[in-house]
Amino acid sequence: MTTTERSTGLVDVRNGTASREIFVDDAIYRDEQEKVFSRSWLLVGHESQIPNPDDYYVSRMGEEQVILTRDKQGNIHVLLNTCTHRGMKLCRYDEGNTTLFTCPYHAWSFSTDGNLVSTPGELFGVPGYRARYHEALDKTKWGLVRVPRIVNYRGTIWGNWDPDAPDLEDYLGGMKMWLDFALDHRDGRDAGGVVLAGVQKWRVGCNWKFAPTNFIGDVAHVVSHRSVDMVNIGPSGAGRRDDKRDGASVFGWPDLGHGGTGWAGALEEDYTQPPSFGRFPEVAEYFESARAARRERLKGRFHFQGKGTIFPNMSFHEEQPRTIIVAHPNGPCETEFWRYYLVDEDAPDNVKDVLRRYFMSYSGPAGLTEQDDLENWSAATEASRGRVARDHPYNYQMGLGYSEPYEPVPGCVWARQLFSEQNQLIWLKRWSEFMQGRSWDQLMHRVETPGDVPFPMLEAEATSA
Repeated sequence: MTTTERSTGLVDVRNGTASREIFVDDAIYRDEQEKVFSRSWLLVGHESQIPNPDDYYVSRMGEEQVILTRDKQGNIHVLLNTCTHRGMKLCRYDEGNTTLFTCPYHAWSFSTDGNLVSTPGELFGVPGYRARYHEALDKTKWGLVRVPRIVNYRGTIWGNWDPDAPDLEDYLGGMKMWLDFALDHRDGRDAGGVVLAGVQKWRVGCNWKFAPTNFIGDVAHVVSHRSVDMVNIGPSGAGRRDDKRDGASVFGWPDLGHGGTGWAGALEEDYTQPPSFGRFPEVAEYFESARAARRERLKGRFHFQGKGTIFPNMSFHEEQPRTIIVAHPNGPCETEFWRYYLVDEDAPDNVKDVLRRYFMSYSGPAGLTEQDDLENWSAATEASRGRVARDHPYNYQMGLGYSEPYEPVPGCVWARQLFSEQNQLIWLKRWSEFMQGRSWDQLMHRVETPGDVPFPMLEAEATSA
């Protein structure tokens, strides 16, 4: 049986189960690198990490290491971080500024300067080009491998190795509104955020899929955070976060694999929130002022916000804390997490400082809430690796068959409550579709796929009742 044939039976959407092999098997993991990470839109970084010409930042796309760089003309490029001569890791720093990347192995050099080469990343210098290669080496054919599709979306940089992939906005669908809120200025201006205090990186002995299927809306695991709630790290002195408005639920996009926990939408001028950051009056005043400006600027528009996961491995919190986490695969049983924190670029320094302290007390390797999650994921991975354990599937039946269309947003479904595993099943359904090697027409549901199982929804009679 091929891995493609095998993948078809690993997720049972109709009955709400998934094989443990998905989370521990080496062959499945290797197949994911081609079928998921080589075709999906992946977060590479943020433009604020490369503000100046010739700045670079070394990032990842799945297992691949890439260089995010800005040329002298201000254009952004994403290049595979491997020398085309012998495969040596070309750039060995996390970030910096240069127009020339020189390989430490045989000194081939590659330039991003459009005045020196015709294409940024092209091979520029080769030792002995005249004497040893007799000028016969075609340097235009040995440039760095470029990521063919890159997009600057509200300051975040996304890449896709598949030149035939749909545009990022089509890939995001209605989830775009949630991502916009996370990335935009608090007062409603487009973008305006910057990465605060660098990126935290750490490795954990767990499968990478535990993170996105957790952040997509696994509210039932809140019992794990009881100790954090008791410590009261919340910015108003109680719990983990400030209270929000009523109407919270899980929302998901079954045809796209995205989802999270959010709040029923409303017109911007009607979308009000309780006061926040009660322990820090200057921060509370900043956010209240920003919200008032947003209500005025976006009056008449539909406000819809939440936190969740964009398939496959990028998750975000849109507000408390305002942060992004990317689960980079390092093997079937190891993941490297990268945590970004976002703030308004023009926020006062004292506001940024309060946010930095709160965000890092919540998330990241030292964050109290993150530590609870990491322990869950690593222990679940370890307990699922045994021969007997592998034969018993995971259960995702909470709320199975009780999802309903969320009419204001096409393609979106909700459970009308927070406790439902519809979103984990949505993510797994999407994973299965990618692992079957479907075409983009099939993946974007522009054509029917033989044998496809529709996402279980509440029957129309029950909905009307």
